[in-house]
Amino acid sequence: MKVKEYLLDRIKKGTIHLTLIDPDKQTEEKAAEIAKRAKDAGTDAIMIGGSTDVTQENLDATSKAIKKACGLPTIYFPSGAHAISGNCDAIFFMSMVNSTDISMVMGEQVKGSLITKKLGLEPISMGYIIIEPGMKVGEVGQAKPIKRDDPEKATAYALACEYLGMSFVYLEAGSGADRPVPPDMIRAVKGILSVPLIVGGGIRTPEAAEAARLAGADAIVTGTFVERCSDDSELKNVIKASKG
Repeated sequence: MKVKEYLLDRIKKGTIHLTLIDPDKQTEEKAAEIAKRAKDAGTDAIMIGGSTDVTQENLDATSKAIKKACGLPTIYFPSGAHAISGNCDAIFFMSMVNSTDISMVMGEQVKGSLITKKLGLEPISMGYIIIEPGMKVGEVGQAKPIKRDDPEKATAYALACEYLGMSFVYLEAGSGADRPVPPDMIRAVKGILSVPLIVGGGIRTPEAAEAARLAGADAIVTGTFVERCSDDSELKNVIKASKG
């Protein structure tokens, strides 16, 4: 089964949870341990990537270790075409649509398209929208974050992504954000989309995960929280609240 088909099949049954692991944040052995714990807690797939300092070496090593440790589908979450690993099952072939840097909108995608094809990675198209505060990913991507009180602009960007043929839309508050994407914004975007909606950034409690799910998120991503959480019951509670 293709990864996209796997995700869509699970989403039909309810909100799913995706774990994001940054290859630069820990050794590949530690990354594998995190992935295994996340799997045991109920996560549906592993995203691998980060905004800075991802290299071909740490990406390949982390991808291999995670795949061996947990057996879940692995999806590369790229910061650019400088590092793309054939050790992942798929790649979110995404455009940061509210970046002011054309390379983030289309340039890196052009550079990475033939590499993706050569490696045999399954491309999953995605519109990536940075929401305030945006954090490091917004800074690196030179995004113009959508303000938290402007759901209309978020819906316009999201619908444009769908009309351009993207398979998923991702609202991103940024890794380590002190505030997740507001439920009112999630609700507004979900209300206009026909494609699945992914929400991430700043989700670190069961309450925040549940709020995003009830507002209409089809997939909830946690990264920093999972990497730092040492309490298995706490991890399970957040993932359970994400999925309902």
